[in-house]
Amino acid sequence: MGATVTTANNDEKIWSGGNEPMGASYGKLMMWFFIVSDALTFSGFLAAYGFSRFKFIETWPLADEVFTHFPFLHGVSAPMYYVALMTFILIFSSVTMVLAVDAGHQMKKDKVALYMFLTIIGGLIFVGSQAWEWKNFIKGEYGAVETTGGSLLQFVDKDGKRVALADFAKTLPEEREQLTRNKAKWFMSEPALPSYSVAEVQAGFKANPDLLVRTETITKDKKKLVLSRAESEARLADAKLVIEGANLTHNEYGSKLFADFFFFITGFHGFHVFSGVVINIIIFFNVLLGTYEKRRSYEMVEKVGLYWHFVDLVWVFVFTVFYLV
Repeated sequence: MGATVTTANNDEKIWSGGNEPMGASYGKLMMWFFIVSDALTFSGFLAAYGFSRFKFIETWPLADEVFTHFPFLHGVSAPMYYVALMTFILIFSSVTMVLAVDAGHQMKKDKVALYMFLTIIGGLIFVGSQAWEWKNFIKGEYGAVETTGGSLLQFVDKDGKRVALADFAKTLPEEREQLTRNKAKWFMSEPALPSYSVAEVQAGFKANPDLLVRTETITKDKKKLVLSRAESEARLADAKLVIEGANLTHNEYGSKLFADFFFFITGFHGFHVFSGVVINIIIFFNVLLGTYEKRRSYEMVEKVGLYWHFVDLVWVFVFTVFYLV
Protein backbone atom coordinates (compact mmCIF):
# COMPACT_ATOMS: atom_id res chain seq x y z
CA MET A 1 0.00 0.00 0.00
CA GLY A 2 1.60 3.24 -1.14
CA ALA A 3 1.61 6.62 0.53
CA THR A 4 1.01 9.93 -1.20
CA VAL A 5 3.01 12.97 -0.15
CA THR A 6 1.61 16.41 -0.84
CA THR A 7 2.72 19.93 -0.11
CA ALA A 8 0.71 22.84 1.14
CA ASN A 9 1.79 24.98 -1.78
CA ASN A 10 1.98 22.85 -4.90
CA ASP A 11 3.76 25.34 -7.20
CA GLU A 12 5.50 24.31 -10.44
CA LYS A 13 8.53 26.42 -9.52
CA ILE A 14 9.16 24.47 -6.31
CA TRP A 15 12.51 22.66 -6.47
CA SER A 16 14.48 20.75 -3.86
CA GLY A 17 16.09 23.33 -1.63
CA GLY A 18 13.08 25.61 -1.22
CA ASN A 19 10.77 27.71 -3.30
CA GLU A 20 12.94 30.29 -5.09
CA PRO A 21 15.58 31.10 -2.44
CA MET A 22 16.63 34.76 -2.59
CA GLY A 23 13.81 35.31 -5.06
CA ALA A 24 15.65 33.53 -7.88
CA SER A 25 14.49 30.58 -9.92
CA TYR A 26 16.59 27.43 -10.11
CA GLY A 27 17.99 28.37 -13.53
CA LYS A 28 19.03 31.89 -12.52
CA LEU A 29 20.55 30.68 -9.27
CA MET A 30 22.66 28.10 -11.13
CA MET A 31 23.79 30.82 -13.54
CA TRP A 32 24.90 32.93 -10.58
CA PHE A 33 26.83 29.95 -9.18
CA PHE A 34 28.60 29.56 -12.52
CA ILE A 35 29.38 33.28 -12.72
CA VAL A 36 30.88 33.33 -9.23
CA SER A 37 33.09 30.30 -9.94
CA ASP A 38 34.20 31.71 -13.29
CA ALA A 39 34.93 35.07 -11.68
CA LEU A 40 37.28 33.32 -9.25
CA THR A 41 39.06 31.68 -12.18
CA PHE A 42 39.60 35.00 -13.95
CA SER A 43 40.70 36.56 -10.66
CA GLY A 44 43.40 33.91 -10.32
CA PHE A 45 44.66 34.53 -13.85
CA LEU A 46 44.77 38.31 -13.42
CA ALA A 47 46.46 37.98 -10.03
CA ALA A 48 49.16 35.77 -11.58
CA TYR A 49 49.61 38.37 -14.32
CA GLY A 50 49.96 41.12 -11.70
CA PHE A 51 52.60 39.24 -9.70
CA SER A 52 54.61 38.43 -12.84
CA ARG A 53 54.48 42.00 -14.05
CA PHE A 54 55.61 43.27 -10.66
CA LYS A 55 58.57 40.87 -10.70
CA PHE A 56 59.66 41.80 -14.26
CA ILE A 57 58.47 45.40 -14.24
CA GLU A 58 61.75 46.71 -15.70
CA THR A 59 61.37 44.70 -18.91
CA TRP A 60 57.58 44.64 -19.25
CA PRO A 61 56.33 45.89 -22.67
CA LEU A 62 54.63 49.29 -22.88
CA ALA A 63 51.05 48.90 -24.11
CA ASP A 64 51.22 52.15 -26.09
CA GLU A 65 54.02 50.63 -28.20
CA VAL A 66 52.43 47.21 -28.65
CA PHE A 67 48.81 47.95 -29.59
CA THR A 68 49.22 50.68 -32.20
CA HIS A 69 47.38 49.24 -35.19
CA PHE A 70 44.04 50.30 -36.63
CA PRO A 71 42.24 48.58 -39.55
CA PHE A 72 42.79 50.15 -42.98
CA LEU A 73 45.34 52.61 -41.53
CA HIS A 74 48.56 50.76 -42.30
CA GLY A 75 51.63 52.60 -41.07
CA VAL A 76 49.64 55.03 -38.93
CA SER A 77 50.41 54.85 -35.22
CA ALA A 78 47.12 54.84 -33.31
CA PRO A 79 47.98 53.57 -29.83
CA MET A 80 45.03 52.03 -27.99
CA TYR A 81 42.42 53.48 -30.39
CA TYR A 82 41.20 50.16 -31.75
CA VAL A 83 41.23 48.52 -28.32
CA ALA A 84 39.07 51.38 -27.05
CA LEU A 85 36.69 50.86 -29.97
CA MET A 86 36.47 47.12 -29.21
CA THR A 87 35.63 47.91 -25.59
CA PHE A 88 32.92 50.37 -26.62
CA ILE A 89 31.34 47.79 -28.95
CA LEU A 90 31.25 45.15 -26.20
CA ILE A 91 29.75 47.60 -23.69
CA PHE A 92 27.16 48.68 -26.25
CA SER A 93 26.22 45.03 -26.81
CA SER A 94 25.60 44.78 -23.08
CA VAL A 95 23.20 47.73 -23.36
CA THR A 96 21.25 46.01 -26.15
CA MET A 97 21.08 42.89 -23.98
CA VAL A 98 19.51 44.95 -21.17
CA LEU A 99 16.96 46.25 -23.66
CA ALA A 100 16.22 42.69 -24.81
CA VAL A 101 15.60 41.56 -21.21
CA ASP A 102 13.36 44.57 -20.58
CA ALA A 103 11.38 43.86 -23.77
CA GLY A 104 10.99 40.26 -22.59
CA HIS A 105 9.47 41.45 -19.33
CA GLN A 106 6.94 43.38 -21.42
CA MET A 107 6.31 40.32 -23.65
CA LYS A 108 7.33 42.20 -26.79
CA LYS A 109 8.66 39.48 -29.05
CA ASP A 110 9.76 41.66 -31.98
CA LYS A 111 11.82 43.99 -29.77
CA VAL A 112 13.45 41.05 -28.00
CA ALA A 113 14.49 39.62 -31.37
CA LEU A 114 15.83 42.99 -32.56
CA TYR A 115 17.95 43.65 -29.48
CA MET A 116 19.19 40.06 -29.36
CA PHE A 117 20.27 40.40 -32.99
CA LEU A 118 22.19 43.62 -32.21
CA THR A 119 23.85 41.88 -29.25
CA ILE A 120 24.98 39.02 -31.48
CA ILE A 121 26.40 41.43 -34.07
CA GLY A 122 28.33 43.28 -31.35
CA GLY A 123 29.75 40.01 -30.02
CA LEU A 124 30.83 38.86 -33.47
CA ILE A 125 32.56 42.19 -34.16
CA PHE A 126 34.41 41.94 -30.84
CA VAL A 127 35.59 38.36 -31.46
CA GLY A 128 36.69 39.29 -34.98
CA SER A 129 38.55 42.31 -33.61
CA GLN A 130 40.37 40.14 -31.09
CA ALA A 131 41.42 37.77 -33.87
CA TRP A 132 42.71 40.72 -35.92
CA GLU A 133 44.62 42.03 -32.90
CA TRP A 134 46.16 38.60 -32.33
CA LYS A 135 47.29 38.50 -35.95
CA ASN A 136 49.13 41.80 -35.66
CA PHE A 137 50.65 40.87 -32.32
CA ILE A 138 51.94 37.55 -33.69
CA LYS A 139 53.22 39.09 -36.93
CA GLY A 140 54.99 42.01 -35.26
CA GLU A 141 55.87 45.37 -36.72
CA TYR A 142 59.53 46.28 -36.26
CA GLY A 143 61.44 43.17 -35.29
CA ALA A 144 64.19 42.85 -32.70
CA VAL A 145 67.29 40.86 -31.80
CA GLU A 146 67.82 38.55 -28.83
CA THR A 147 71.26 38.20 -27.25
CA THR A 148 72.93 35.09 -25.90
CA GLY A 149 71.84 36.04 -22.40
CA GLY A 150 68.20 36.42 -23.46
CA SER A 151 68.11 40.23 -23.52
CA LEU A 152 66.03 41.96 -26.18
CA LEU A 153 67.53 44.64 -28.42
CA GLN A 154 65.37 47.01 -30.47
CA PHE A 155 66.48 49.67 -32.92
CA VAL A 156 65.81 53.41 -32.99
CA ASP A 157 67.05 56.42 -34.92
CA LYS A 158 68.81 59.45 -33.41
CA ASP A 159 65.42 60.91 -32.47
CA GLY A 160 64.41 57.81 -30.52
CA LYS A 161 61.83 56.56 -33.05
CA ARG A 162 61.58 52.82 -33.70
CA VAL A 163 63.18 51.53 -36.88
CA ALA A 164 62.09 48.28 -38.51
CA LEU A 165 64.62 45.64 -39.51
CA ALA A 166 63.40 45.89 -43.09
CA ASP A 167 64.54 49.54 -43.21
CA PHE A 168 68.23 48.87 -42.64
CA ALA A 169 69.09 45.14 -42.72
CA LYS A 170 71.31 44.12 -45.63
CA THR A 171 70.85 41.10 -47.86
CA LEU A 172 73.96 38.95 -47.76
CA PRO A 173 74.82 36.06 -50.10
CA GLU A 174 74.29 33.39 -47.47
CA GLU A 175 72.20 30.26 -47.52
CA ARG A 176 69.75 29.61 -44.72
CA GLU A 177 67.74 26.43 -44.50
CA GLN A 178 64.88 25.75 -42.12
CA LEU A 179 65.21 22.62 -40.01
CA THR A 180 62.25 20.40 -40.89
CA ARG A 181 61.22 17.09 -39.36
CA ASN A 182 62.28 15.06 -42.40
CA LYS A 183 65.82 16.51 -42.37
CA ALA A 184 66.66 16.38 -38.65
CA LYS A 185 67.47 13.69 -36.14
CA TRP A 186 64.55 12.34 -34.13
CA PHE A 187 62.17 14.32 -36.32
CA MET A 188 63.12 17.64 -34.76
CA SER A 189 61.90 20.87 -36.34
CA GLU A 190 62.16 24.62 -35.89
CA PRO A 191 59.78 27.52 -36.61
CA ALA A 192 59.84 29.45 -39.86
CA LEU A 193 63.04 31.36 -40.48
CA PRO A 194 62.92 35.13 -39.85
CA SER A 195 63.16 37.50 -42.78
CA TYR A 196 66.77 38.38 -41.91
CA SER A 197 69.70 36.65 -40.28
CA VAL A 198 71.73 38.07 -37.38
CA ALA A 199 74.63 38.77 -39.75
CA GLU A 200 72.38 40.77 -42.08
CA VAL A 201 71.08 42.86 -39.19
CA GLN A 202 74.60 43.47 -37.88
CA ALA A 203 75.84 44.48 -41.33
CA GLY A 204 72.93 46.85 -41.84
CA PHE A 205 73.45 48.42 -38.41
CA LYS A 206 77.12 48.97 -39.15
CA ALA A 207 76.29 50.68 -42.43
CA ASN A 208 73.86 53.13 -40.74
CA PRO A 209 75.74 55.22 -38.16
CA ASP A 210 72.57 57.05 -37.07
CA LEU A 211 71.01 53.89 -35.67
CA LEU A 212 71.11 53.06 -31.96
CA VAL A 213 70.11 50.06 -29.87
CA ARG A 214 67.28 50.35 -27.38
CA THR A 215 67.09 47.79 -24.60
CA GLU A 216 63.93 46.39 -23.03
CA THR A 217 64.76 48.06 -19.71
CA ILE A 218 62.30 50.78 -18.67
CA THR A 219 63.74 53.92 -17.08
CA LYS A 220 62.16 56.00 -14.30
CA ASP A 221 60.42 58.25 -16.85
CA LYS A 222 58.72 55.15 -18.32
CA LYS A 223 60.81 55.03 -21.47
CA LYS A 224 63.08 52.32 -22.83
CA LEU A 225 66.81 52.78 -22.26
CA VAL A 226 68.71 53.87 -25.41
CA LEU A 227 72.40 53.01 -25.60
CA SER A 228 75.20 55.04 -27.12
CA ARG A 229 76.61 54.05 -30.50
CA ALA A 230 79.62 52.30 -28.95
CA GLU A 231 77.47 50.49 -26.41
CA SER A 232 75.05 49.53 -29.16
CA GLU A 233 77.76 47.93 -31.27
CA ALA A 234 79.06 46.00 -28.27
CA ARG A 235 75.63 44.65 -27.32
CA LEU A 236 74.74 43.79 -30.92
CA ALA A 237 77.90 41.71 -31.26
CA ASP A 238 76.35 39.29 -28.74
CA ALA A 239 73.17 38.80 -30.81
CA LYS A 240 72.15 35.23 -31.54
CA LEU A 241 68.57 35.35 -32.81
CA VAL A 242 66.33 37.62 -34.89
CA ILE A 243 62.78 37.91 -33.56
CA GLU A 244 59.73 39.03 -35.53
CA GLY A 245 56.44 39.31 -33.68
CA ALA A 246 55.45 37.40 -30.57
CA ASN A 247 54.69 33.81 -29.63
CA LEU A 248 54.91 31.61 -26.54
CA THR A 249 58.72 31.50 -26.61
CA HIS A 250 59.82 34.86 -28.04
CA ASN A 251 58.46 38.40 -27.94
CA GLU A 252 59.86 41.34 -29.89
CA TYR A 253 58.09 43.80 -27.58
CA GLY A 254 59.69 42.73 -24.28
CA SER A 255 59.24 40.06 -21.61
CA LYS A 256 58.17 36.66 -22.92
CA LEU A 257 55.70 36.30 -20.04
CA PHE A 258 53.69 39.21 -21.39
CA ALA A 259 52.94 37.29 -24.58
CA ASP A 260 52.13 34.11 -22.62
CA PHE A 261 49.62 35.90 -20.41
CA PHE A 262 48.21 37.90 -23.31
CA PHE A 263 47.45 34.83 -25.39
CA PHE A 264 46.07 32.86 -22.45
CA ILE A 265 43.89 35.47 -20.72
CA THR A 266 42.54 37.28 -23.80
CA GLY A 267 42.06 33.91 -25.51
CA PHE A 268 40.17 32.57 -22.50
CA HIS A 269 37.96 35.66 -22.48
CA GLY A 270 37.49 35.45 -26.24
CA PHE A 271 36.31 31.85 -25.83
CA HIS A 272 33.72 33.10 -23.34
CA VAL A 273 32.52 35.76 -25.77
CA PHE A 274 32.32 33.26 -28.62
CA SER A 275 30.38 30.83 -26.41
CA GLY A 276 28.04 33.66 -25.47
CA VAL A 277 27.47 34.50 -29.12
CA VAL A 278 26.58 30.86 -29.89
CA ILE A 279 24.16 30.73 -26.95
CA ASN A 280 22.63 34.06 -27.98
CA ILE A 281 22.08 32.74 -31.50
CA ILE A 282 20.23 29.71 -30.13
CA ILE A 283 18.07 31.93 -27.89
CA PHE A 284 17.50 34.32 -30.81
CA PHE A 285 16.04 31.57 -33.00
CA ASN A 286 13.90 30.36 -30.12
CA VAL A 287 12.53 33.89 -29.83
CA LEU A 288 11.73 33.95 -33.55
CA LEU A 289 9.97 30.57 -33.26
CA GLY A 290 7.84 31.91 -30.42
CA THR A 291 9.11 29.37 -27.87
CA TYR A 292 9.16 31.83 -24.99
CA GLU A 293 5.97 33.50 -26.14
CA LYS A 294 4.21 30.16 -25.66
CA ARG A 295 5.74 29.76 -22.22
CA ARG A 296 4.64 33.28 -21.32
CA SER A 297 8.12 33.89 -19.94
CA TYR A 298 11.38 35.24 -21.37
CA GLU A 299 13.43 34.13 -18.38
CA MET A 300 15.87 32.32 -20.69
CA VAL A 301 16.80 35.68 -22.23
CA GLU A 302 17.39 37.04 -18.75
CA LYS A 303 19.66 34.12 -17.82
CA VAL A 304 21.82 34.44 -20.92
CA GLY A 305 21.85 38.18 -20.26
CA LEU A 306 23.47 37.57 -16.87
CA TYR A 307 26.24 35.61 -18.60
CA TRP A 308 26.72 38.33 -21.22
CA HIS A 309 27.00 41.08 -18.59
CA PHE A 310 29.58 38.97 -16.75
CA VAL A 311 31.68 38.62 -19.91
CA ASP A 312 31.44 42.38 -20.41
CA LEU A 313 32.51 43.10 -16.83
CA VAL A 314 35.47 40.72 -17.04
CA TRP A 315 36.70 42.51 -20.16
CA VAL A 316 36.73 45.79 -18.22
CA PHE A 317 39.25 44.24 -15.82
CA VAL A 318 41.28 42.60 -18.62
CA PHE A 319 41.32 45.89 -20.54
CA THR A 320 42.47 47.78 -17.45
CA VAL A 321 45.22 45.31 -16.58
CA PHE A 322 46.68 44.79 -20.07
CA TYR A 323 46.13 48.12 -21.76
CA LEU A 324 45.77 50.89 -19.18
CA VAL A 325 47.88 50.10 -16.12
